[in-house]
Amino acid sequence: MNVRAEVTVLQGKTTGELKARYGEVFGELTRSNNKVYLIKRIVWRMQAIEQGGLTERALRRAEELANDADLRVRVPKTMNAEIAAVLVAPLRAASPTVSPAGTVLTREYKGRTVAVRVLPKGFEYEGRVFRSLSAIANHVTGSHWNGAVFFGLRGDKGEDGQRKRSRGKEAAA
Repeated sequence: MNVRAEVTVLQGKTTGELKARYGEVFGELTRSNNKVYLIKRIVWRMQAIEQGGLTERALRRAEELANDADLRVRVPKTMNAEIAAVLVAPLRAASPTVSPAGTVLTREYKGRTVAVRVLPKGFEYEGRVFRSLSAIANHVTGSHWNGAVFFGLRGDKGEDGQRKRSRGKEAAA
């Protein structure tokens, strides 16, 4: 198979014709309307058919990886936070600076109280589970914050909420 010639022929086809050709070489339909993607996939498949495709070992490994891809990484928005904490394994365990599971951390921010419940793996805020306190602080403020600092778990802030100066050049000035 001459790849360049095949690509040239495919580039002259409409999206509908490419989708039909995709169906011929893959034996299944595609929902994609992206011409470049369809051309790449068709040419790849034609080469794989002509040259023998992947080895048995590579196919087994790909199947193993595909099985792992079924795991959810994000919690559905409608799921109960307690169930989500148990079901979603990739969530990070609470930091050593954070109190044990069940503890509620609170902070006043712009006239409202931000209350976060510490879960065995993650944090619940307004019915949603977050991986970290920083993610919650970012969600609340719209800007990047260190979660431990935002909730007052680390001494980087003074009583008035302003950052303390570092003991470097600024303190000496």
